[in-house]
Amino acid sequence: AEMRVAQPDAMRAAIKKVQPDYNPIAKQMRVQGDVEVEAHVSDSGEVTDVKVMSGNALLTAGVVKAVKDWRIQPFQENGKANQAVATLRFSIKL
Repeated sequence: AEMRVAQPDAMRAAIKKVQPDYNPIAKQMRVQGDVEVEAHVSDSGEVTDVKVMSGNALLTAGVVKAVKDWRIQPFQENGKANQAVATLRFSIKL
């Protein structure tokens, strides 16, 4: 079973963080705001799936694409690497 990981722990465990691209249309329309995603992390530290929990549709695609490229230090449970799920929030601003 996947373990739940708090955002601060997930951010500390991130070995490679890719910053989301700002959608040019969103930028032109001056759309900004928070995007919240749920990232599923394998026991090897790869992000296997990203689900959008909330956020403007013009901003979510860039966040999903970026988080899929993250690498995360595998989370340990009872001394063994385990699958995990973490909720991550991004503030997209001009």
